[in-house]
Amino acid sequence: MQNDKRKRLEEMVGKDEEPTKRTTIILDKEEREFVDSLIKEGKEPGIKPLISKMLDVYRSMMIYDWRFPGEYYCGISRIAFVNVELLNILLQYIPREKWHELGVKLGEALKVSMETTLGFQATQRENWESIFKRLRVQGFGDFYLKDKYLLVKMPFISHVEIWQGILEGLFDVKLDVKTTVPPLVFEIKLQKTLSPQ
Repeated sequence: MQNDKRKRLEEMVGKDEEPTKRTTIILDKEEREFVDSLIKEGKEPGIKPLISKMLDVYRSMMIYDWRFPGEYYCGISRIAFVNVELLNILLQYIPREKWHELGVKLGEALKVSMETTLGFQATQRENWESIFKRLRVQGFGDFYLKDKYLLVKMPFISHVEIWQGILEGLFDVKLDVKTTVPPLVFEIKLQKTLSPQ
């Protein structure tokens, strides 16, 4: 009888669950000084939250293949950490009338990458939040869907024509530009229908 009570009690409090494993990380002096400086400057609350944040970024970016320094793969796409200034210089040499078309091509490439890596269709609105999170972690900016409006805060490229094209190509929609400077606001005018495969 006592054994039955003890067993029920253990089940209720979850004693049979696998216990949390303790991990020890040994940091070099320079690494520890860097972590301590982040905490001291208030950029990070502590070493555990910092490591949790790093793991969340790692999972969110889905970078599982860190081959060599500077060569990171996220699904089928190679990820590059590039200065925004370099992208803006590159854009200066593309005629402005081509920016929307360029954006559409970029959006279509993003759609293929997202759908292949994440395993769902980018055109379905219920998947947009997951795509927004992925874009945010990769530094594209902050994205929000409010009723029939798409908002882009802190975009890594500030040219509205390029963003209109990127979002139209990625989500297979037609957008009307409501603001031309960040935060960018687009009204969803038409969600194109999926063509049969």
